[in-house]
Amino acid sequence: MKAVQFDQFGEPADVLRVRDVEPPQPKAGELLVRMLLSPANPSDLMTTRGVYGKLPKLPCTPGYEGVGIVEASGGGLLGKLLVGKRVALLNGINGNWQELTTVGAKQAVPLPKSLPSEQGATFFVNPTTAFAMTQRVLAVPKGDWLIQTAAASELGKMVVRLGQRFGFKTLNVVRRAEQAAALKSLGAEAVVVFDPAQHSVDDLRNEVRHVAGDRGVRFAIDPVGGATGSAVVKCLAPGGRMLVYGTLSPEPMSFSPRDLMTPGATIAGFWLARWLPQQGLLAKIKLIRTVSRLIQEGVLTSQIGEVFPMDQIADAVRAAEAPGRTGKVLLRLGDFKHDRP
Repeated sequence: MKAVQFDQFGEPADVLRVRDVEPPQPKAGELLVRMLLSPANPSDLMTTRGVYGKLPKLPCTPGYEGVGIVEASGGGLLGKLLVGKRVALLNGINGNWQELTTVGAKQAVPLPKSLPSEQGATFFVNPTTAFAMTQRVLAVPKGDWLIQTAAASELGKMVVRLGQRFGFKTLNVVRRAEQAAALKSLGAEAVVVFDPAQHSVDDLRNEVRHVAGDRGVRFAIDPVGGATGSAVVKCLAPGGRMLVYGTLSPEPMSFSPRDLMTPGATIAGFWLARWLPQQGLLAKIKLIRTVSRLIQEGVLTSQIGEVFPMDQIADAVRAAEAPGRTGKVLLRLGDFKHDRP
């Protein structure tokens, strides 16, 4: 079978190769999944570069999420029930950029027939993260403000639509003025242009105060870090809470401890791969059903861009990071003739 692998960390287009490898065999508690589609997410490319939070042993196959058909089970009641089902899977061990992969049965979610495979491929990293952060961890109340950076991203757009759906207001930080119109068309209450190379922290803080009031905002999510994330810290209201869920900037965050001490604000990290296993079975079932419904309603739908075959992996990863890219880049790993049993 064919798989995308890399032997050394580096630029994805340079180090990723398509190889013939032996098909994997599911161990106890695992599933054997015939892959259909998998997105090229920033976490996949950061892992390939060797700058992600948790790095694999080499050689490695990337691809944290995707959709496929369960071919076989290594045993267990759950595994047997999933055989033949189309599933979304979150795979941090064996990678999804290959024709067949293995994954723990608890890391696979059966998908309703009405959900397209393109949306199933992107089920976890953006939709579930956006919903979990805003509705489960922060539980942003109706009528309150949430500030988010990188708001023009696919996840950022989902947060805007979640605000429309559940009644909280979004204050959206983008780097380029041309990104504002698209967000406002989705229903964003406010969009602020902030580039730390051109603007000061006071510029952002003044904009936030103008929109949300002098006290600042009580809720914040940030996938950037660096100077942008640091500036958001200074916009937190008394008792404010901020979730950091990415490191798009290579620079660390830098701020005075008093920026947290004085308002009594808190910052926490959010990583779906750590948060999800901590949820109980009933909570997971409810979460999955809710996210599935919101995807089908268009609230958590991912915009899909180009779809590349596996042998065009270099073109795929370049397209995934192209400036001004619209929509998720997907890798086509299998045949769609039987993708909806």
